[in-house]
Amino acid sequence: WFQSFKQKDKEKNHFDFGDFFHLDSIAIEHEGFNVITMDEFLDRMGKSGKLNDIRTGKPAIYSGSKTFDYLRKVGTNPQWDPMKCIAAFPSSVGSAAIHELEEIHHNIMSGKDGRPHPRYEDFEGKPTPVDAPIEERMREMLAERDDICIYDETLQNAKVIHFPAQKETRLLTHFYAFVFFADWKADLWSKRFVRDHLRYIDEIMCAAARVVQAVRRRSKTGSYDSLHVRRGDFQYKKTRLDANKLLEKSRDKLEEGGVLYIATDEHDKNFFQPFREHYDVVFLDDYKELLTGINDNYYGMLDQLIASKGRVFFGTWWSTLSGYVNRMRGYYIAKHKLEGYEDGTMESYYFFPDERKEQMKKYYPVKKPIYMREFPTSWLDIDKGIEEMHQQQ
Repeated sequence: WFQSFKQKDKEKNHFDFGDFFHLDSIAIEHEGFNVITMDEFLDRMGKSGKLNDIRTGKPAIYSGSKTFDYLRKVGTNPQWDPMKCIAAFPSSVGSAAIHELEEIHHNIMSGKDGRPHPRYEDFEGKPTPVDAPIEERMREMLAERDDICIYDETLQNAKVIHFPAQKETRLLTHFYAFVFFADWKADLWSKRFVRDHLRYIDEIMCAAARVVQAVRRRSKTGSYDSLHVRRGDFQYKKTRLDANKLLEKSRDKLEEGGVLYIATDEHDKNFFQPFREHYDVVFLDDYKELLTGINDNYYGMLDQLIASKGRVFFGTWWSTLSGYVNRMRGYYIAKHKLEGYEDGTMESYYFFPDERKEQMKKYYPVKKPIYMREFPTSWLDIDKGIEEMHQQQ
Protein backbone atom coordinates (compact mmCIF):
# COMPACT_ATOMS: atom_id res chain seq x y z
CA TRP A 1 0.00 0.00 0.00
CA PHE A 2 2.76 2.42 0.84
CA GLN A 3 4.28 2.17 -2.61
CA SER A 4 3.86 5.58 -4.16
CA PHE A 5 1.57 6.50 -7.01
CA LYS A 6 3.34 8.00 -10.04
CA GLN A 7 6.70 9.25 -8.90
CA LYS A 8 7.81 12.76 -9.73
CA ASP A 9 11.50 13.14 -10.41
CA LYS A 10 11.78 16.04 -7.99
CA GLU A 11 10.17 14.16 -5.11
CA LYS A 12 12.04 12.30 -2.43
CA ASN A 13 11.44 8.56 -2.66
CA HIS A 14 13.83 7.11 -0.07
CA PHE A 15 12.46 7.22 3.47
CA ASP A 16 13.05 6.15 7.04
CA PHE A 17 10.78 6.34 10.10
CA GLY A 18 11.84 9.92 10.75
CA ASP A 19 10.21 11.00 7.50
CA PHE A 20 6.80 9.78 8.66
CA PHE A 21 6.89 10.12 12.46
CA HIS A 22 8.07 13.18 14.39
CA LEU A 23 10.78 11.33 16.29
CA ASP A 24 12.91 14.45 16.81
CA SER A 25 10.09 16.12 18.76
CA ILE A 26 9.83 13.26 21.25
CA ALA A 27 13.07 14.35 22.93
CA ILE A 28 11.78 17.92 23.18
CA GLU A 29 8.47 16.84 24.67
CA HIS A 30 10.01 14.49 27.23
CA GLU A 31 12.86 15.64 29.43
CA GLY A 32 15.40 12.85 29.80
CA PHE A 33 14.00 10.91 26.83
CA ASN A 34 16.59 11.32 24.11
CA VAL A 35 16.47 9.88 20.61
CA ILE A 36 19.58 9.54 18.45
CA THR A 37 20.22 7.88 15.12
CA MET A 38 22.13 4.65 14.68
CA ASP A 39 24.94 6.61 13.01
CA GLU A 40 25.22 8.91 16.04
CA PHE A 41 25.27 5.93 18.39
CA LEU A 42 28.01 4.15 16.44
CA ASP A 43 30.09 7.33 16.21
CA ARG A 44 29.86 8.01 19.93
CA MET A 45 30.17 4.49 21.26
CA GLY A 46 31.47 2.20 18.54
CA LYS A 47 34.22 4.16 16.84
CA SER A 48 35.49 5.46 20.17
CA GLY A 49 35.99 1.99 21.61
CA LYS A 50 33.48 2.45 24.45
CA LEU A 51 31.78 -0.87 23.70
CA ASN A 52 33.23 -4.26 24.55
CA ASP A 53 32.97 -7.61 22.83
CA ILE A 54 30.56 -9.46 25.14
CA ARG A 55 32.53 -12.70 24.66
CA THR A 56 36.06 -11.45 25.32
CA GLY A 57 35.37 -8.33 27.39
CA LYS A 58 37.84 -6.37 25.26
CA PRO A 59 37.03 -3.09 23.46
CA ALA A 60 35.52 -3.59 20.01
CA ILE A 61 36.04 -0.78 17.50
CA TYR A 62 33.38 -0.22 14.87
CA SER A 63 34.99 -0.20 11.42
CA GLY A 64 32.13 1.44 9.57
CA SER A 65 30.90 -1.71 7.86
CA LYS A 66 29.10 -4.94 8.76
CA THR A 67 26.99 -2.99 11.24
CA PHE A 68 24.71 -5.82 12.35
CA ASP A 69 27.61 -8.21 12.88
CA TYR A 70 29.15 -5.56 15.10
CA LEU A 71 25.96 -5.06 17.11
CA ARG A 72 25.72 -8.81 17.68
CA LYS A 73 29.29 -8.75 18.94
CA VAL A 74 28.86 -5.90 21.45
CA GLY A 75 25.25 -6.39 22.44
CA THR A 76 23.19 -8.84 24.42
CA ASN A 77 21.07 -10.65 21.84
CA PRO A 78 17.80 -11.99 23.28
CA GLN A 79 16.34 -14.87 21.27
CA TRP A 80 12.69 -13.96 21.54
CA ASP A 81 9.68 -15.04 19.52
CA PRO A 82 6.76 -12.69 20.35
CA MET A 83 4.29 -15.25 18.99
CA LYS A 84 5.28 -17.62 21.79
CA CYS A 85 6.68 -15.47 24.57
CA ILE A 86 5.48 -12.22 26.15
CA ALA A 87 8.12 -9.65 27.06
CA ALA A 88 7.45 -9.08 30.75
CA PHE A 89 8.79 -6.03 32.59
CA PRO A 90 9.05 -6.23 36.41
CA SER A 91 7.60 -3.46 38.55
CA SER A 92 11.09 -2.44 39.69
CA VAL A 93 14.76 -3.40 39.36
CA GLY A 94 16.18 -6.25 41.38
CA SER A 95 15.59 -9.94 41.87
CA ALA A 96 12.47 -9.64 44.07
CA ALA A 97 10.36 -8.08 41.30
CA ILE A 98 11.66 -10.64 38.80
CA HIS A 99 10.77 -13.49 41.16
CA GLU A 100 7.28 -12.00 41.56
CA LEU A 101 6.67 -12.31 37.81
CA GLU A 102 8.11 -15.82 37.69
CA GLU A 103 5.92 -16.99 40.56
CA ILE A 104 2.74 -15.49 39.09
CA HIS A 105 3.45 -17.08 35.73
CA HIS A 106 4.09 -20.44 37.38
CA ASN A 107 0.85 -20.23 39.33
CA ILE A 108 -1.15 -19.48 36.19
CA MET A 109 0.41 -22.28 34.14
CA SER A 110 0.13 -24.84 36.94
CA GLY A 111 -3.46 -23.96 37.76
CA LYS A 112 -2.55 -23.39 41.37
CA ASP A 113 -5.76 -21.51 42.10
CA GLY A 114 -7.89 -24.23 40.52
CA ARG A 115 -8.48 -22.40 37.26
CA PRO A 116 -7.44 -23.99 33.95
CA HIS A 117 -4.99 -22.42 31.51
CA PRO A 118 -6.52 -19.15 30.28
CA ARG A 119 -8.35 -19.48 26.96
CA TYR A 120 -9.04 -16.89 24.31
CA GLU A 121 -12.78 -17.46 24.69
CA ASP A 122 -12.62 -16.57 28.39
CA PHE A 123 -12.09 -12.92 27.53
CA GLU A 124 -14.42 -12.42 24.56
CA GLY A 125 -16.64 -9.51 25.53
CA LYS A 126 -15.00 -9.53 28.98
CA PRO A 127 -12.01 -7.17 29.06
CA THR A 128 -9.79 -7.42 32.10
CA PRO A 129 -9.77 -4.08 33.97
CA VAL A 130 -6.60 -2.15 33.17
CA ASP A 131 -5.80 -1.79 36.87
CA ALA A 132 -6.54 -5.40 37.78
CA PRO A 133 -3.98 -7.41 39.81
CA ILE A 134 -0.90 -8.62 37.91
CA GLU A 135 -2.15 -12.21 37.72
CA GLU A 136 -5.47 -11.27 36.12
CA ARG A 137 -3.87 -9.04 33.50
CA MET A 138 -1.24 -11.68 32.73
CA ARG A 139 -3.91 -14.35 32.28
CA GLU A 140 -5.45 -12.42 29.40
CA MET A 141 -2.05 -11.90 27.76
CA LEU A 142 -1.38 -15.64 28.02
CA ALA A 143 -4.66 -16.64 26.41
CA GLU A 144 -2.85 -17.82 23.25
CA ARG A 145 0.74 -18.08 24.53
CA ASP A 146 2.49 -20.01 27.27
CA ASP A 147 5.75 -18.28 28.14
CA ILE A 148 7.04 -14.98 29.45
CA CYS A 149 10.48 -13.58 28.63
CA ILE A 150 11.42 -11.39 31.57
CA TYR A 151 13.45 -8.22 31.39
CA ASP A 152 15.82 -9.71 33.92
CA GLU A 153 19.00 -8.44 35.57
CA THR A 154 21.14 -9.54 32.62
CA LEU A 155 19.12 -7.37 30.27
CA GLN A 156 18.77 -4.56 32.81
CA ASN A 157 22.54 -4.36 33.17
CA ALA A 158 23.37 -4.75 29.49
CA LYS A 159 24.99 -1.74 27.84
CA VAL A 160 23.54 -2.68 24.45
CA ILE A 161 20.54 -4.86 23.66
CA HIS A 162 20.28 -5.92 20.04
CA PHE A 163 17.49 -8.00 18.53
CA PRO A 164 18.93 -9.78 15.49
CA ALA A 165 16.68 -9.41 12.44
CA GLN A 166 16.23 -13.11 11.87
CA LYS A 167 13.12 -14.99 10.79
CA GLU A 168 12.48 -16.22 14.30
CA THR A 169 12.83 -12.80 15.93
CA ARG A 170 11.14 -10.37 13.54
CA LEU A 171 8.97 -8.02 15.58
CA LEU A 172 6.45 -7.44 12.82
CA THR A 173 3.43 -7.03 15.05
CA HIS A 174 1.68 -4.53 17.32
CA PHE A 175 3.80 -3.32 20.22
CA TYR A 176 1.07 -3.78 22.84
CA ALA A 177 0.51 -7.39 21.79
CA PHE A 178 3.82 -8.68 23.11
CA VAL A 179 4.73 -6.39 26.02
CA PHE A 180 3.48 -6.87 29.59
CA PHE A 181 4.17 -4.51 32.49
CA ALA A 182 3.76 -5.68 36.06
CA ASP A 183 2.94 -2.06 36.95
CA TRP A 184 -0.39 -1.25 35.29
CA LYS A 185 0.42 2.47 35.30
CA ALA A 186 3.57 1.79 33.26
CA ASP A 187 1.49 -0.25 30.83
CA LEU A 188 -0.98 2.59 30.29
CA TRP A 189 1.82 5.16 30.06
CA SER A 190 3.44 3.21 27.22
CA LYS A 191 0.15 3.06 25.32
CA ARG A 192 -0.54 6.77 25.82
CA PHE A 193 2.99 7.58 24.75
CA VAL A 194 2.50 5.81 21.43
CA ARG A 195 -0.94 7.37 20.95
CA ASP A 196 0.10 10.93 21.76
CA HIS A 197 3.67 11.13 20.49
CA LEU A 198 4.47 8.38 18.01
CA ARG A 199 2.22 9.92 15.39
CA TYR A 200 2.58 11.11 11.84
CA ILE A 201 4.46 14.35 11.19
CA ASP A 202 2.54 17.62 11.16
CA GLU A 203 2.72 17.90 7.38
CA ILE A 204 0.70 14.69 7.05
CA MET A 205 -1.67 15.42 9.93
CA CYS A 206 -2.49 18.94 8.72
CA ALA A 207 -3.02 17.86 5.11
CA ALA A 208 -5.40 15.13 6.27
CA ALA A 209 -7.28 17.63 8.46
CA ARG A 210 -7.82 19.89 5.46
CA VAL A 211 -9.35 17.05 3.47
CA VAL A 212 -11.50 15.86 6.41
CA GLN A 213 -12.89 19.37 6.76
CA ALA A 214 -13.65 19.55 3.03
CA VAL A 215 -15.38 16.15 2.99
CA ARG A 216 -17.50 17.10 5.99
CA ARG A 217 -18.51 20.35 4.32
CA ARG A 218 -19.64 18.38 1.29
CA SER A 219 -22.01 16.37 3.48
CA LYS A 220 -25.47 17.66 4.41
CA THR A 221 -25.13 16.10 7.85
CA GLY A 222 -21.54 17.15 8.48
CA SER A 223 -20.38 13.53 8.61
CA TYR A 224 -19.36 10.86 6.12
CA ASP A 225 -18.83 7.12 5.92
CA SER A 226 -15.56 5.56 4.77
CA LEU A 227 -14.14 2.42 3.22
CA HIS A 228 -10.69 0.98 2.72
CA VAL A 229 -10.64 -1.28 -0.33
CA ARG A 230 -7.26 -2.92 -0.75
CA ARG A 231 -6.61 -4.37 -4.20
CA GLY A 232 -3.28 -3.84 -6.01
CA ASP A 233 -0.64 -6.41 -5.06
CA PHE A 234 -2.32 -7.56 -1.84
CA GLN A 235 -1.33 -11.19 -1.25
CA TYR A 236 -4.72 -12.19 0.20
CA LYS A 237 -6.49 -12.57 -3.13
CA LYS A 238 -9.77 -13.79 -1.64
CA THR A 239 -10.39 -10.27 -0.34
CA ARG A 240 -10.51 -8.98 -3.94
CA LEU A 241 -14.28 -8.88 -4.25
CA ASP A 242 -16.00 -7.11 -7.13
CA ALA A 243 -17.70 -3.79 -6.40
CA ASN A 244 -21.22 -5.21 -6.39
CA LYS A 245 -20.23 -7.73 -3.75
CA LEU A 246 -18.51 -5.03 -1.66
CA LEU A 247 -21.66 -2.92 -1.89
CA GLU A 248 -23.84 -5.86 -0.90
CA LYS A 249 -21.75 -6.51 2.20
CA SER A 250 -21.66 -2.90 3.39
CA ARG A 251 -24.91 -1.31 2.28
CA ASP A 252 -26.82 -2.17 5.46
CA LYS A 253 -24.48 0.03 7.53
CA LEU A 254 -23.81 2.95 5.17
CA GLU A 255 -25.97 6.07 4.95
CA GLU A 256 -27.96 5.95 1.70
CA GLY A 257 -27.29 9.07 -0.34
CA GLY A 258 -24.58 10.24 2.04
CA VAL A 259 -20.97 11.14 1.35
CA LEU A 260 -18.73 8.08 1.11
CA TYR A 261 -14.94 8.46 1.24
CA ILE A 262 -13.07 5.53 -0.31
CA ALA A 263 -9.41 4.93 0.51
CA THR A 264 -8.03 2.55 -2.11
CA ASP A 265 -5.05 1.59 -4.22
CA GLU A 266 -7.38 0.81 -7.14
CA HIS A 267 -6.39 3.21 -9.93
CA ASP A 268 -9.51 2.63 -12.04
CA LYS A 269 -12.13 4.56 -10.11
CA ASN A 270 -14.83 3.29 -12.50
CA PHE A 271 -14.54 0.08 -10.53
CA PHE A 272 -16.64 1.77 -7.82
CA GLN A 273 -19.54 2.73 -10.12
CA PRO A 274 -22.05 0.57 -8.18
CA PHE A 275 -21.33 2.70 -5.10
CA ARG A 276 -21.89 5.93 -7.04
CA GLU A 277 -25.47 4.83 -7.67
CA HIS A 278 -26.17 5.00 -3.92
CA TYR A 279 -23.68 7.45 -2.44
CA ASP A 280 -21.80 10.66 -3.11
CA VAL A 281 -18.42 8.96 -3.59
CA VAL A 282 -15.14 10.83 -3.14
CA PHE A 283 -11.48 9.85 -3.21
CA LEU A 284 -8.23 11.49 -2.16
CA ASP A 285 -7.68 12.38 -5.82
CA ASP A 286 -10.70 14.70 -5.62
CA TYR A 287 -8.85 16.94 -3.17
CA LYS A 288 -5.50 17.39 -4.90
CA GLU A 289 -5.83 21.17 -4.61
CA LEU A 290 -5.53 20.76 -0.83
CA LEU A 291 -2.37 18.66 -1.15
CA THR A 292 -0.06 21.09 -2.93
CA GLY A 293 3.54 20.24 -2.08
CA ILE A 294 2.64 16.95 -0.36
CA ASN A 295 4.82 14.03 -1.45
CA ASP A 296 2.85 11.26 -3.16
CA ASN A 297 4.46 8.76 -0.82
CA TYR A 298 2.38 10.24 2.01
CA TYR A 299 -0.93 9.41 0.30
CA GLY A 300 -1.35 6.07 2.05
CA MET A 301 -1.10 7.74 5.46
CA LEU A 302 -3.44 10.52 4.37
CA ASP A 303 -6.02 7.93 3.31
CA GLN A 304 -5.68 6.28 6.74
CA LEU A 305 -6.27 9.48 8.65
CA ILE A 306 -9.20 10.61 6.52
CA ALA A 307 -10.86 7.19 6.61
CA SER A 308 -10.45 7.07 10.40
CA LYS A 309 -12.87 9.99 10.77
CA GLY A 310 -15.76 8.19 9.05
CA ARG A 311 -19.03 7.76 10.95
CA VAL A 312 -18.93 4.12 9.87
CA PHE A 313 -15.81 2.42 8.50
CA PHE A 314 -15.47 -0.75 6.43
CA GLY A 315 -11.99 -2.22 6.11
CA THR A 316 -10.09 -5.04 4.47
CA TRP A 317 -9.31 -7.97 6.78
CA TRP A 318 -5.58 -8.82 6.96
CA SER A 319 -4.68 -5.26 5.92
CA THR A 320 -2.48 -3.43 8.42
CA LEU A 321 -3.69 -0.14 6.92
CA SER A 322 -7.30 -0.98 7.80
CA GLY A 323 -6.10 -2.16 11.19
CA TYR A 324 -4.37 1.12 11.97
CA VAL A 325 -7.46 3.06 10.88
CA ASN A 326 -9.35 1.21 13.61
CA ARG A 327 -6.65 1.87 16.19
CA MET A 328 -6.85 5.60 15.46
CA ARG A 329 -10.65 5.39 15.74
CA GLY A 330 -10.23 3.62 19.07
CA TYR A 331 -7.84 6.28 20.36
CA TYR A 332 -10.31 9.03 19.47
CA ILE A 333 -13.29 7.22 21.01
CA ALA A 334 -11.41 6.50 24.25
CA LYS A 335 -9.97 9.99 24.64
CA HIS A 336 -13.31 11.73 24.08
CA LYS A 337 -15.45 9.07 25.79
CA LEU A 338 -17.63 8.46 22.75
CA GLU A 339 -19.94 5.48 22.25
CA GLY A 340 -17.96 2.27 22.72
CA TYR A 341 -15.27 3.73 24.99
CA GLU A 342 -16.27 1.49 27.91
CA ASP A 343 -15.81 -1.81 26.07
CA GLY A 344 -13.43 -0.93 23.22
CA THR A 345 -16.02 -1.28 20.45
CA MET A 346 -16.79 0.98 17.49
CA GLU A 347 -18.79 1.35 14.30
CA SER A 348 -16.23 -0.47 12.17
CA TYR A 349 -16.72 -3.55 10.01
CA TYR A 350 -14.94 -5.82 7.53
CA PHE A 351 -16.11 -6.83 4.06
CA PHE A 352 -14.68 -10.34 4.22
CA PRO A 353 -14.65 -13.02 5.59
CA ASP A 354 -18.31 -12.92 6.61
CA GLU A 355 -17.58 -14.20 10.12
CA ARG A 356 -15.21 -11.27 10.66
CA LYS A 357 -17.64 -8.53 9.64
CA GLU A 358 -18.46 -7.43 13.19
CA GLN A 359 -15.09 -8.10 14.85
CA MET A 360 -14.90 -4.51 16.06
CA LYS A 361 -18.37 -4.65 17.62
CA LYS A 362 -17.22 -6.90 20.46
CA TYR A 363 -14.19 -6.95 22.73
CA TYR A 364 -11.63 -9.56 21.71
CA PRO A 365 -8.27 -10.19 23.38
CA VAL A 366 -5.06 -10.38 21.35
CA LYS A 367 -5.18 -13.31 18.97
CA LYS A 368 -2.48 -14.76 16.72
CA PRO A 369 -1.30 -14.12 14.06
CA ILE A 370 -1.94 -10.64 15.53
CA TYR A 371 -1.12 -8.48 12.49
CA MET A 372 -4.47 -9.19 10.79
CA ARG A 373 -6.30 -6.57 12.89
CA GLU A 374 -5.82 -4.21 15.85
CA PHE A 375 -7.11 -5.04 19.31
CA PRO A 376 -8.93 -2.80 21.82
CA THR A 377 -6.39 -3.42 24.57
CA SER A 378 -4.29 -0.75 22.81
CA TRP A 379 -6.86 2.00 23.48
CA LEU A 380 -9.39 0.76 26.05
CA ASP A 381 -9.34 2.91 29.22
CA ILE A 382 -5.69 3.92 28.73
CA ASP A 383 -6.31 7.35 30.31
CA LYS A 384 -7.25 5.79 33.64
CA GLY A 385 -5.38 7.37 36.53
CA ILE A 386 -4.41 10.57 34.73
CA GLU A 387 -6.72 12.79 36.79
CA GLU A 388 -5.28 11.41 40.03
CA MET A 389 -1.75 12.06 38.73
CA HIS A 390 -2.63 15.68 37.94
CA GLN A 391 -4.12 16.17 41.39
CA GLN A 392 -0.90 14.94 43.00
CA GLN A 393 1.29 17.35 41.03
